[in-house]
Amino acid sequence: MLETGQAALFDNAAIAFDLDGTLVDTAPDLVRALNAVIVPRGLPAVPLADVRAMVGRGARVLLERAHARGGAEMQDGDALVAEFIEIYKTDVAAESRAFPGVEETLAWLKDAGARLSVCTNKPSVLSDLLIAELGLADYFERIIGPERTTAKKPDAAHLRDSLGADFARAALIGDSAPDVGSARAAGLPVIVMSYGYSENPAGSLGADRVLHAFGDVPRALAEIWQRAS
Repeated sequence: MLETGQAALFDNAAIAFDLDGTLVDTAPDLVRALNAVIVPRGLPAVPLADVRAMVGRGARVLLERAHARGGAEMQDGDALVAEFIEIYKTDVAAESRAFPGVEETLAWLKDAGARLSVCTNKPSVLSDLLIAELGLADYFERIIGPERTTAKKPDAAHLRDSLGADFARAALIGDSAPDVGSARAAGLPVIVMSYGYSENPAGSLGADRVLHAFGDVPRALAEIWQRAS
């Protein structure tokens, strides 16, 4: 995949990945659970095409955006979030799939000596379940959802807790503004996947690199780290 010198850069490197829209296309299952919560309350169903621009800041914000889209203010937020989580986790990977090239690339990175983690605003219990259901758990040292850190993305603390300590170099791979904000706050490079779930065009987010295919991540990271050295 890379030249020997570039591959060596991944030994003891720490790489954190966003989950929804970066590693896994979760939109079909998210919109199913979201509509199961909001439609009985008189709100219009959210189309699959629209939910991809509403994801990325956690379950509560997703529900708030669905209410705002329907012209309503969300009431009993804690109860709605709990209901959403229960519905979603009963079949968390019914239609969710890793994006093309994800598993092969994670395997290459781990074999090259990289320490991989997940840095997500998705509730931790759902992240754990989804990653396990898709057979990806063995690639990651840790999965850090919002309950496992002091402040969620775009705060730098979330990314730092995800990366761990004593690494040679580091980066975040994501798809949206909270990812870029977290990496910038931590002083680390960030790559954005163009196919992901973002409110704004990927090219407008200010990432070090925008990629269209997950398999391009290793080469892009090597070039970014080489340029910085």
